[in-house]
Amino acid sequence: MSQHPEVAQRTERFGSLRYHYPTRRLTFARPRATAGRPLTEELRGGLDAPICLTWELTYGCNLACRHCLSSSGRRDPGELSTGECREVIDELARLRVFYVNIGGGEPTIRPDFYDLVDHAVDRGVGVKFSTNGTTITPARAARLAATDYVDVQVSLDGADAATNDAVRGEGSYAAARRAMDHLAAAGFGAFKISVVVTRHNVGQLDALEELAASYGAHLRLTRLRPAGRGADVWGELHPTADQQVALYRWLVERPEVLTGDSFFHLSALGAPLPGLNLCGAGRVVCLIDPVGDVYACPFALHPEFRAGSVRQAGGFAGVWRSADLFRRLRQPAAAGACASCGSYDACQGGCMAAKFFTGLPLEGPDPECVHGHGEAALAAVGPGTAPRPGPGHSRPRAGGEPVAFRGRRKA
Repeated sequence: MSQHPEVAQRTERFGSLRYHYPTRRLTFARPRATAGRPLTEELRGGLDAPICLTWELTYGCNLACRHCLSSSGRRDPGELSTGECREVIDELARLRVFYVNIGGGEPTIRPDFYDLVDHAVDRGVGVKFSTNGTTITPARAARLAATDYVDVQVSLDGADAATNDAVRGEGSYAAARRAMDHLAAAGFGAFKISVVVTRHNVGQLDALEELAASYGAHLRLTRLRPAGRGADVWGELHPTADQQVALYRWLVERPEVLTGDSFFHLSALGAPLPGLNLCGAGRVVCLIDPVGDVYACPFALHPEFRAGSVRQAGGFAGVWRSADLFRRLRQPAAAGACASCGSYDACQGGCMAAKFFTGLPLEGPDPECVHGHGEAALAAVGPGTAPRPGPGHSRPRAGGEPVAFRGRRKA
């Protein structure tokens, strides 16, 4: 994929911040006056516009993954219209946002999905979208391969069908592999294989790395959060303490593996992992949901973290720059219960969403704290007192269980 002609101009937007295409790596050239300050200090106070943002285009989905962050399944009748989506894209272009992470649900089931991608590209806004692969046909793969400034992430949560399908639904492994085959045959280039790390697939990282290499793809690992339907399976699926240590060592040896700063809580084990290693919620990232509500964190869909709506006066820019929630998140944070821990500067107290949805205070330790402080804190959380994620759009069936994907679906 070639570099979009406007990228060189657009990377001046944040002064010393540079986002490079097609490598998609963020670099920071410090001015002399701030050369001695940590990068986290430069970004903690927030930016005039987010570097990137997550946009869930729809809650509709033809799968029912057990760990779905947004409890997707049914489309919301209040979804942003095509016209409203175009207006949001135009606003992001004016703000010179580098790119949007489009997800859902399964974003490609929206009839206007590819038209919206084209509109974003035409406006110089890069698109990175996550898909379960079920709708990626040879023709659509060819269309994507012919479009600059687009990155595709195919979700796969196991190196084999048994491991993956236990979480994502019967037939989902085969569908994802077909999508990868179509992208490779179309000459798309280095797409990404996106894996949510669980205790059942953490032992398959070498195999997943080999699978990515066989396609010339990048492997991207993300952390399992107790959000959406994931709140109900987090205790069962999140990696054990020993697996967390093994994961950290594996990542340290492979700086080329992408993580999106998912595992900065593991940096308390030693050398920091590549990336910003901080919670960027409301500072450098945020989320727009299908009905236009803006949340500080892509993993915290809860009224506590709703900052506003793109439908209100001032649009997205007004929310990003003026919302009280974002102002509070950009204030210096105290270490709280972690103040006496010598690893706080490395892990920054861990993930806000993981703490919130397990019932821990935001100033407390991460539930997966590598020193065991989170485990001790969780023991003090009363049954049923943790906040429930929302909103939910799961599709129940007669037996009361979510609808699962079975077999191949026509695009």
